[in-house]
Amino acid sequence: MATVTFEKTQRWYSGAPEPAVRGIDLEIGDGELMVLVGPSGCGKSTTLRMLAGLEPVDDGRILIGDRDVTDVPPKDRDIAMVFQNYALYPHMTVAENMGFALKMAKVPADERERRVAEAATMLGLTDYLDRKPKALSGGQRQRVAMGRAIVRSPQVFCMDEPLSNLDAKMRVQTRADIARLQADLGVTTVYVTHDQVEAMTMGDRVAVMKDGVLQQVDTPLDLYDKPVNLFVAGFIGSPQMNLIEAVATDAQARIGDYVVPVDPVAAQRMKGDITIGVRPEAWRLVGPSDGGLPVRVTVVEELGADSYVHGTCGVEGTPHDVIVRVGGRGAVAKGETVHVTTDPAQVHVFETESGARLSQ
Repeated sequence: MATVTFEKTQRWYSGAPEPAVRGIDLEIGDGELMVLVGPSGCGKSTTLRMLAGLEPVDDGRILIGDRDVTDVPPKDRDIAMVFQNYALYPHMTVAENMGFALKMAKVPADERERRVAEAATMLGLTDYLDRKPKALSGGQRQRVAMGRAIVRSPQVFCMDEPLSNLDAKMRVQTRADIARLQADLGVTTVYVTHDQVEAMTMGDRVAVMKDGVLQQVDTPLDLYDKPVNLFVAGFIGSPQMNLIEAVATDAQARIGDYVVPVDPVAAQRMKGDITIGVRPEAWRLVGPSDGGLPVRVTVVEELGADSYVHGTCGVEGTPHDVIVRVGGRGAVAKGETVHVTTDPAQVHVFETESGARLSQ
């Protein structure tokens, strides 16, 4: 096992006006599952491919353990890659697919069979070893791809959106399987996804990227509770955080006539145009006379135990979308106007122009 270190690592494609990855610094611990997450084109897959040796590094360096692998060929990096499209050989059985890399490395047949059998047991594939990929479901094929990586006993797993071809139910099951396997094996893993729910539920830590730049690297809960800027605040969370423009006046945050309660640290720092962030579950319903923010309900998503209320509020004449989580079973109806408020500790304050966090 080993750590992975990116030191000011940059990738600049020929003819592009800006680097795809802009000199990132990132330390991934031994045995850690690090998730790289961000919108399409943010540089997360390029970062992973540089680690795997599938993309050259234009500046900086990459280390696996204490070994500089920046210019080392992919086959000599002791990594195993799991791709989005499984990349299985259709003419080979499951056992042959899983053991192919070992065969190429001249591993003795009895050792190959032992490793394949162990990996198949871990992955629940023992009964499928004689089948061809076409006879498997998408989830089973992905487990074969995982098995092919596991049998190699690499220092690092590289996983590039391995669940994106699965249906919703299978994604939930398979991401739990991958997280459990990774914890059992203790192999350092770099996992790329555009799905922030996947990132939050799987990663020991999560690195959020935008335009080739690392925005924040933290535990899932710290990302959720203390996003460093507007981008992270809006990207992490499902449904996303309510972000509403406001004005800071005399240490108060105002949305029209409504005064938003903010923490003392933010109250001292904020001035001019600010953006208020409130998670859907942080709102609470109050009576019309209690000074809450009025929200006209446009859609109610009934989820059984809870409901998500989508509505609009007038902020100096400009409508803003607001999402409120409430108790389920008809707590609020479409067309109503409800009033909501929150507590200072639940309010995130950002500078509108720079996007920087002002709250404690």
